[in-house]
Amino acid sequence: MTQTLPSVCPLDCPDTCSLTVTVEAQQVVKVRGSHVNPLTRGTICGKVARYPEFVHGPDRLLTPLKRTGPKGTGAFARISWEEALDLIYDRFSALREEFGAQAILPLNYGGPHGMLAGGSMDLRFFHRLGATRLSRRPLCGGVKEQAFLGTYGAVPTMRPEHVAYARLIIPWGNNVTVSQLHLIPQINAARAKGAKLVVVDPRRTQIARQADLHLAIKPGTDVVLAWALAAELERIGGLDASFIASHVLGAEEFLEQARRVSLAEAASVCGVEERYIRQLAEMYKTLSPAVICPGNGPERNQNGGSGLRAVFALPALAGKLGVLGGGLLQGASAAFPKTPARLQGEALMPAGTRTLNIVTIGRDLLDPHLDPPIKGLFIYNHNPLIVHPDQNTMKNGLSREDLFTVVCDIVRTDSVRYADVVLPACSHFEHADLFTAYGHHHLQRADPVIPPVGESLPNTEIFRRLARRFGFTGPAFEATDAELMDDALALDDARLQGVKPSQLPLEQALPMVFEGGDAVLFQTTFPKTPSGKIELRSTHLAQAYGQPLPSYRPVISNYPLALISPGSDRRTSSTFGSLRYSDDAWLDIHPQDAQARQLTAGMMVRVWNDLGEVHLRLRVTEDVRPGVVCSLKGAWLRTSDNDQTISALAPSHYADLCEGACYNDARVEVATL
Repeated sequence: MTQTLPSVCPLDCPDTCSLTVTVEAQQVVKVRGSHVNPLTRGTICGKVARYPEFVHGPDRLLTPLKRTGPKGTGAFARISWEEALDLIYDRFSALREEFGAQAILPLNYGGPHGMLAGGSMDLRFFHRLGATRLSRRPLCGGVKEQAFLGTYGAVPTMRPEHVAYARLIIPWGNNVTVSQLHLIPQINAARAKGAKLVVVDPRRTQIARQADLHLAIKPGTDVVLAWALAAELERIGGLDASFIASHVLGAEEFLEQARRVSLAEAASVCGVEERYIRQLAEMYKTLSPAVICPGNGPERNQNGGSGLRAVFALPALAGKLGVLGGGLLQGASAAFPKTPARLQGEALMPAGTRTLNIVTIGRDLLDPHLDPPIKGLFIYNHNPLIVHPDQNTMKNGLSREDLFTVVCDIVRTDSVRYADVVLPACSHFEHADLFTAYGHHHLQRADPVIPPVGESLPNTEIFRRLARRFGFTGPAFEATDAELMDDALALDDARLQGVKPSQLPLEQALPMVFEGGDAVLFQTTFPKTPSGKIELRSTHLAQAYGQPLPSYRPVISNYPLALISPGSDRRTSSTFGSLRYSDDAWLDIHPQDAQARQLTAGMMVRVWNDLGEVHLRLRVTEDVRPGVVCSLKGAWLRTSDNDQTISALAPSHYADLCEGACYNDARVEVATL
C-alpha cells in the first residue's frame, strides 16, 4: 500500500522545510516539498530529494557493533543492544571511578535540528552523569549569534517573506542558492518589482551572477568593507541622525573607527575597486526598504564577529529599520518560546562542571596536561573527523587505543571507523520530533512515517535505555517523547493558543507573531540589549570578550592562497556524504593563480600547508577571485587518495567572538601532484 504522509526536514539549514513523504512497504520511496510551511511552498533542494537512498542505502547502520580490529579500519562484529549498553556502562563506570566523570565527553553537533533528537534526553543523561560539558556553538553560527546578540539582543527582526518588499537586497556572505534556497523566490519577487540586488562574496556564486553589483572581497575583510560603507554614507549624507540619536548607542565611537580607514585603503585591503564601494553606499542611501541578508560565511575567520557587527551596524546608521522589507534578515531563533534548561535538564549538571570548546577537541584529546584527560568519548549527531578543523589532529586523537569511543549515527560515517562501540540511530522519518527554525518563524511537528530501520532506535530511546542501565531514575529520565516536546517550549506562551507542542497538528505550521503581527524590528519587536538600544558599542561583548567595538587583524601566513570551504549543493555539512553522487570534489582556482603555477584545468593537484595535504582535481575559473582557492566542505575521506580532506588544512585558532572556528583563515599553496 502506498501512503503519502507529512514530515519536516531536520537538516542544519535555515529553511526547515515541510515535506510530503511517499511510503511503500514501510520504506521511504519519494520525498517532496509540501505547502504546510508557507516558506517551503512545495519546493525542496536536491539534497533532501535523495533521502530515500540515504535512509535505505548500503551504508545504513542496522545493528549495534563492537570493534574487532585496529581503530580506523572499520572492522566490527554485530552485538545485541544489551551487550552494547553493558559495554558502555562497564567502561564509563570504570573511567568515572579512576578519573572522574569529567573524563567522559559527549561530542555532538547539529546533525538533526529537531528539538528532541538534537538535545533533550541525551543531555539529561550526560548532565546527570557529570560528564564534561561541550560548547557547541563555536563550530558554526555561534560567532554570528554573539555578534547579533551583542548588537540587537535576542530579538527576531523580520520574516524571510518580507524580503519580497525590499527595493535593495544584499546577501552578504550568503550563498542563498545552496544554503537558504527559499529566499530565492522572495528575491525574485522583489526584483520583478524593480528591486536591486548586490552580493558580497569572495565567489561568483549563482546569485552573484544575477546581481546588479558583486563585490568579491577577500575572505575575512568584511569589517573593513562595512567600515568603508559607513564612512562613505556619512560623507554623502546617508546617515539617519534622528534614528541614531533615539535608538543607537556607540555610533560615534563606531564611526570614529570607520573614518580611520580611507576609501583607498579599504579598497586595497578588501580587493575591490573604490567605485564599487561608492556605488553600494549610494544605493544603500537612496533605496528603501533595504535589507541585508548575512550568511555564516563572514564569521569563519578571526575577524568574524567584528565583520558581522559592522555589517549589523549599517541599517542602524542609515535608518533602514522599522519598515516592512527593511533592515536585517536575522534572529529567527529568538522567535520561539524555547525552554532549553528544562528540556535538557541543566539542573542535573553538577556545579563546577568544566566546559570544552568543540573547535579544539582534537587538541584536547592529545593534551597531556588536560586534567582530567578525556578517556571516554560519545559521538552522536556529528561526524567530527570530516567537520572539524585541523583534521589530522582529530584523527590522531580518535586513534588513541586508550580512548573508549562510542559512535551513534544513522550511517557508517568516517568517524564510525574509530569507534569501540557503534549504536544505530533512527533517521527523522522514524521518530517524532518538534521543529523550530533559525531561518523562519513557523513551529512544526512531525510523527514517524516508517518504523525504525533494522534495530535502530531514536536518540531519545537510546539515552532512556542508557539512563536505566546507569541507574538514573525519576521523571526526567522516564519522560516520553510527547512529554519532552512539552518541556521544550513555554506552555503559557499565548501564541501556542493553549495547545501543547506535542499536540500540534501535523499539517500545520504555527506562525510566531508579535503584538498580533509579523516581526518587524521597531514596529512589533525591539532591541533586547542592556540599554534597550542598538549597541554598536556593546555592553555584552565588552564584558564577555573584551570587545566593545569591532576590530581588524590581517592573517599572517607564509602560504599565499586563501582557502575557503563553503557549503555544497550535494551535502549539508557532511550529511549525504555517504551517497556516491556527492563524491565529486574539486579545487577552484583563478586563471591568474593557475598560470603563475603552470597549472591547467583537470589536472590533479596537491593543496597543502603545515597542517596537511589534500589531493584534488583542478577547476580553473573566474568564479573565485585571484588569491583565493575554493573547495566545498563536507566531502568524505574517500574523495582524496591520501585519506585527508580540506578540513585537514583549516586552522584551529579562535575568532574574536565565541572562540569560533576560523576555517576561512586557511592559507595554502597549490602545485601539480
